[in-house]
Amino acid sequence: MSQLYIKQKVFSLSGKYTVKDHQENDQYYVEGSFLQVPKTFSIMNTSREEVALIEKKVFSFLPKFLVEVNGQEILTIKKEFSFLKARYTIDAAGIKVNGNWWDMDFQVLQDDEIIAEVGKEWFTWGDSYKVQILDDKMETIIIALVVAIDCVKSDQAAAASASM
Repeated sequence: MSQLYIKQKVFSLSGKYTVKDHQENDQYYVEGSFLQVPKTFSIMNTSREEVALIEKKVFSFLPKFLVEVNGQEILTIKKEFSFLKARYTIDAAGIKVNGNWWDMDFQVLQDDEIIAEVGKEWFTWGDSYKVQILDDKMETIIIALVVAIDCVKSDQAAAASASM
C-alpha cells in the first residue's frame, strides 16, 4: 500500500504536476504540452522515462481523453451528450470509479474491490490530491487516471469560461 500526493504547479502554462510520496520524495513528474494539438500530458518516472500518456482527441464530436500506460490504451474518459449538466463516462476494462470524481473524492475499484482512494487536499496552493493506493501493481494506472480526471475538469472549466 502506498500513499502519494499529486501537486499541480500553480504558475505553469502547460500544466505541470509532481507526484510525491508521504516523505515528500518525487515519484512521478507530469508535463502537459503547451499550444500543441492534440493536448497531451506525459507521466514520467524519476528517471524521466515516460510511463503513461494522456491525450485529448481533437477529431471527436464530444471531448474524449485517452490514457495509455506503458504503451497500451488502458482507459477512455468521454463526454456524454446532455442538455443540462456535463456528464462524462470512464471506460476501462474491469476498473470503476465510485464517488464524486468531479470534486476529486472517489474510490477506484477493480473487479468490485477497492484498489485506491482519492481525495482533494484543501487549503493548498494549487490543486493537490491525496491518493491512497491499495494495490501497488496499479500505481501508474491510478496516477494516470487521477491526472486524466483533472485534465477533463480543466478542459470543462476552460470551455465554460470561453462560452461566457
